[in-house]
Amino acid sequence: MTGRPACDGPQLLRNFVGGEFIAGPRSFAKVSPVTGATLFEVTEAGESTVDAAVAAARAALRGPWGRMHERDRAAVLRRVADELERRFADLVVAEVADTGKPISQARTLDVPRGAANFRAFAEIAASMPTESFTTATAGGGRALNYALRKPVGVVAVIVPWNLPLLLLTWKVAPALACGNAVVVKPSEETPSSATLLAEVMAAAGVPEGVFNLVHGFGPDSAGEILTRHPGVDAITFTGESATGTAIMRAAADGVKAVSFELGGKNAGLVFADADLDAAVTGSVRSSFTNGGQVCLCTERIYVQQPVFAEFTERLAARAAELAYGWPADEATMNMPLISAAHRAKVLGHYDLARAEGATVLTGGGVPSFGDARDGGAYVQPTVLTGLATTARTNREEIFGPVCHVAPFDDEDEAYALANESEYGLAATVWTRDVGRAHRAGLRLDTGIVWVNTWFLRDLRTPFGGMKTSGIGREGGRHSLDFYSELTNVCLELS
Repeated sequence: MTGRPACDGPQLLRNFVGGEFIAGPRSFAKVSPVTGATLFEVTEAGESTVDAAVAAARAALRGPWGRMHERDRAAVLRRVADELERRFADLVVAEVADTGKPISQARTLDVPRGAANFRAFAEIAASMPTESFTTATAGGGRALNYALRKPVGVVAVIVPWNLPLLLLTWKVAPALACGNAVVVKPSEETPSSATLLAEVMAAAGVPEGVFNLVHGFGPDSAGEILTRHPGVDAITFTGESATGTAIMRAAADGVKAVSFELGGKNAGLVFADADLDAAVTGSVRSSFTNGGQVCLCTERIYVQQPVFAEFTERLAARAAELAYGWPADEATMNMPLISAAHRAKVLGHYDLARAEGATVLTGGGVPSFGDARDGGAYVQPTVLTGLATTARTNREEIFGPVCHVAPFDDEDEAYALANESEYGLAATVWTRDVGRAHRAGLRLDTGIVWVNTWFLRDLRTPFGGMKTSGIGREGGRHSLDFYSELTNVCLELS
């Protein structure tokens, strides 16, 4: 591998195509969400760059990578994981700079999961069996049927800005484990860790063209060019439901396979028998982690009447106590939103909540620091109450550090309230009743149900949403099913 470095000095992040870092005629600024200052410039990929990336991926599939045994691909993935761990400090710096998240979170969640994703799918792909059947033939003999997994081809990987490295590796690892080549389009808001991943791929010996990276925007830029490209065989996307709809229209031309993990308006149910300390602590995490900018965050909390007043008071008090600070401070809990534009959107929802008659128990505005952070995209963690389920505040995904709390009487009402949404991604349930915990899994129309916990993942389990929260499942063999094609071989034995 003889590629040029990712940057001209510290100023310009480049695209990565066919094993080379390349620039282009246009660039855009990456702005710090913490201060609003420009951090660096990023090369925008145009049509010719996307064409070259898809062509490089196609060439890699025709080369040794396309013929490599699963065992050998797994070894490559383990080397990528090793290199991610070697570049751990650099990746932490990149994630914090791009997102403004606390360094403690980047160190304990985002970057470790990146390496874990490659290790997990190295093992899953190398050990996953396929089906075989012995079939009786009409003439009294037998036939053997067995399935073979093959790569789906060139996969477009489009990831959002909220958990950029975690979600990128969550898709790239199984795609490569199945023998595909990828063209990655990270969010324009978070280009750094994706660029570092390109360096990691080169250092780990991933063949040229297997991993390609194009920077840019969505409409009329790299994202739209990539999703409409005739050389792309499948598209995996995590992000807003509206964007998923647009990508699906593009994918219809050519009948490309799609895997979407989209938005959520997730409900949390707190029953009167719950461990209230655990429920409050868990709801603080599920509502305000990552500035509420996680598709799995809880924006609607329903609490059984006997504990409603106490829970709501304690939740609001805890939200008001969440520590501000610079991202590098270990005690920092709050983080900025990703951009000034997203802050304006979230503040608009705060105003809408007031207009709809909400009571603001805490937050609802913008913090003041008296330093450079006043130029950033911060909003206050906010707890609301008093709105009907039909209010827009309770129906539209806000994607910020905010939740609305409302009471319920019995279990049937709790499930009905939780299911009263066009989304169906995740739910949390807080109860000591084992029977109720199992019933919740059957009654809640969501892809994930967490009982007495949140954000706890086993990478072998199915992950995805119902309704407008997505199409398909990722995780374990479910990822392999998307990133591979199955061919059945039927051999008559006698």
